[in-house]
Amino acid sequence: MQYVRLVEEMLKFQQKLNDDTNGKGWESGLTAQNKLISWKRCIYMECAELIDSFAWKHWKAISKPTNKENVIIEIVDIWHFIMSLGLENYTSKKIGDIHQLATDIASCSGFSEFCKDAYHINQYNIYEIINDVEVIINRCSGFDINFFDLVKDYFRLALKCGVNLGVLFEMYMGKNVLNKFRQDNGYKEGTYKKLWNGVEDNVVMGEILASGINSPEQIYSALESKYKNVK
Repeated sequence: MQYVRLVEEMLKFQQKLNDDTNGKGWESGLTAQNKLISWKRCIYMECAELIDSFAWKHWKAISKPTNKENVIIEIVDIWHFIMSLGLENYTSKKIGDIHQLATDIASCSGFSEFCKDAYHINQYNIYEIINDVEVIINRCSGFDINFFDLVKDYFRLALKCGVNLGVLFEMYMGKNVLNKFRQDNGYKEGTYKKLWNGVEDNVVMGEILASGINSPEQIYSALESKYKNVK
């Protein structure tokens, strides 16, 4: 039951972030500014960024180590958009509320494994992981998509990348606050500075979490304090 609660809490935070960013009623597929929303495109674009965390290029930096920190960030970003797709489906098709969606995700194949210890990314050949990423890309590239097949594929991929439910929850909460902070500081308008004195804001957010700060209010306050010194 505690695992369902974690999923439900993330869904609630994602609903609020989407409401704040896109305007109420975004589940119809349009923002308040009449901008078309495609969560499937968001998912496969984040998947492409995840692939770039690995030294997959045969012509460049072929011995470069895997950027494990960025792998986790991209796994969390993909989850933002998978949840958004689920929220859109359950609202637009009148399937159920957030609690129902959380319950159904927790009933999905692979969820019980996802609640256990994650695997170590070094256990896997990078091409095996990239193949799993491309399965998700393929699922999101067509017109028809089975949401729970997508979720099942995501759980498998996340575990191979070192992310289980506990890690996902902690990192998601931090990234959710960062996304809210970005929106509050000109992200949509293009005035936000993503590099904070040469360090990407995702890294700063990770450092804040590593310091033991974990409540949304404290994370936001810490981001605010650090952003004041960005040149």
